Amino acid sequence: MTGLVSVGRINYSNVLPVFHFLDQKADEEQFKFISAVPTELNRMLAEGRIVAGPVSAFSYAEHADHYFAMADLSVSSRGPVGSIFLFSKRPMDDLDGRKVSLPNTSATSVNLLKVLLEKYCGCKCNYSTHPPVLDRMMEEADAALLIGDDALYWSLRDHPYHVYDLGAEWHRRTGLPMTFAIWAVRRDFVNSRPEQAAKLHQLFLESKKQGLSHMDQVVQQAIRLHGNNQSFWEEYFGKLIHDFHGDLVKGAEEYFRACHEIGLLPRPVQVEMWGVNL
Repeated sequence: MTGLVSVGRINYSNVLPVFHFLDQKADEEQFKFISAVPTELNRMLAEGRIVAGPVSAFSYAEHADHYFAMADLSVSSRGPVGSIFLFSKRPMDDLDGRKVSLPNTSATSVNLLKVLLEKYCGCKCNYSTHPPVLDRMMEEADAALLIGDDALYWSLRDHPYHVYDLGAEWHRRTGLPMTFAIWAVRRDFVNSRPEQAAKLHQLFLESKKQGLSHMDQVVQQAIRLHGNNQSFWEEYFGKLIHDFHGDLVKGAEEYFRACHEIGLLPRPVQVEMWGVNL
């Protein structure tokens, strides 16, 4: 590898506490940040077009033999996550045999919904994938899943649907937190350029620390980007966890086990952390 090292980033508000202060430091360490939706970052990391970044937790599990999880970095929640919603014309437990529209921007949340519906609600549904526009998704479906800022946008609009927060639904049924995104790093990058990989990990951790210490600035940036008011964003960010240890890892591994149980993963996956002693 020569020149700038490509690293992924998501422009969703749920990672803003980690990324808000990052850009001013990144150039000094010769990192180039590439923005994309989660499903595209998942592909880019798998193909080696980026060396690290926040990816869907499900994608981490799919490629666990090729990735490490960067220590103490995730998007998780212990209960409601506030930006991953199922909109439904009928109660969630009454979707057996019904059509469910899925976004083309997500992996973890799509498969979490399948786990919740199949394993916990006993529902076998007919799924189709669409761009994340609620009105169009619901034209022929009984329910639709939205994530990130698309979910936030539609949750604040008038609509006739039941709304289910998937973080809350997972916690209610398992008692565990849910991890939606993991900062993954390719093992070949760690092995070939360990010092630069360590600098990147430290860059993320320092940016997260600064973001969490200056949430007033993060909130103001969210207002500039997405509207709404200070109290809305303070409540929203208060639901999110950007650490990754203890029960957060346990919750992620239970999610991977449940995905394996219903045939979404070939085997249950244990998280292999990197950078713990940095």
